[in-house]
Order: sequence, then C-alpha cells, then structure tokens
Amino acid sequence: MSANLDKLNTHLASRSYIEGYEPSQADSAVFKAIPEAPSASQYPNASRWYTHIKSWESEFANLAGSSTAGEQFLGGAAAAAPAAAAEDDDEVDLFGSDEEEDAEAEKLKAERIAVYNDKKAAKPKTIAKSVVTLDVKPWDDETDMEALEKAVRSVEQEGLVWGLSKLVAIGYGIKKLQITLVIEDELVSLDDLQEKLAEFEDYVQSTDVQAMQKL
Repeated sequence: MSANLDKLNTHLASRSYIEGYEPSQADSAVFKAIPEAPSASQYPNASRWYTHIKSWESEFANLAGSSTAGEQFLGGAAAAAPAAAAEDDDEVDLFGSDEEEDAEAEKLKAERIAVYNDKKAAKPKTIAKSVVTLDVKPWDDETDMEALEKAVRSVEQEGLVWGLSKLVAIGYGIKKLQITLVIEDELVSLDDLQEKLAEFEDYVQSTDVQAMQKL
C-alpha cells in the first residue's frame, strides 16, 4: 500500500511527526509505505520528515504507540477519511443555513453569537509550547557519551522537560546525542539553553536544532 504524499506533506507543514512529539509506530507505518525519499522540491515537509524518521529505522520495533494514526495517509490518492466530529466553539455555526433574513432568523443568529462569545471568554489562556529535537555533538570518538548525556539532562529550569534520546553515528567512529525536549516558549530560550550546554566544554563541541514543532 502506497502513501498519499500530498496529504502527508500538508499534515507535516506544522508538525515533526504523524502524531505526538516523538517518533511512534504511526511514523514507522507511513515510512514503510513510501518506497523512496519524497522529492524535496515537490514535498518539502514530507522529505524532511522522511530523512528524520529514516535515522530511527533501527529503532522501529521499539517505538511506542500504534499505527492507527498513520492509516489516514495510506492508500495513495484514495478518498480522505471521514470528517472529524465538530469540536467546541471552533465548529459553531454562527449564521445558520436559513437564507431568509426575517426577524426570527436574526434573533437566532444573535443568540448563537452570544453563546459563542461566552465560550470564548471562558476559555483559559493557552500556554505556547514547542517540541524540539536537539543534536549534541562531542569532540571526538573518545568522549564519554554517557557522561555527556548526564550533563545535558542536568540542566533544569521551569518550562523545560527532557524526553527520549539516542546516539546517532556521524562518521569516523563518532556518535552524536539526539535528544527530544518540550519547552514553554515564554519561559525557555533555545539560544540560552544551547549556551548552557556549551559550558560543558569537556564533552560538548556544538549543538544544533534538528527539528522544532509548535504545539
């Protein structure tokens, strides 16, 4: 079964993974349905995702979750999955479907708008968060990677949560640490965090943001 690259590319425009904040069985299922890397010019988001997920290929059997979320992208250009049920006020029909602009229709419209505004006002403020995949490169193949990761995770602050990690070979026997983290945008600056990690100069040569997704 092939994958619907158009739909996948659109989905990944604002996401790093099929679902959630880390690679899952859903990513594995869709990846396996794509025979070769998508064109970077035609499907830039899918191409970026494909390259990233390929680095996890040896870990596919151990990834969490299920493949269910990935099924909507399988089947090539087949009909899209049924529309999701309406949610909260985002799906409120403000103006109804009655084309007659009589007094009763105007009254109903006003009542709906009032309900909509009340629900909007009652909503709590959304906390902006991002999920980030960070590459941490050591000096050479003699760097103690276990000590390096321990040093990285020792950085603690409000709004920062460390996630899964793995070692990725980059050549000449050297491996980099690839680690996932979730940050609250108002509390954590990635630039400041990378500066803190650079202070572990016995282990860390450099850090790079490999992927970032707003929640």
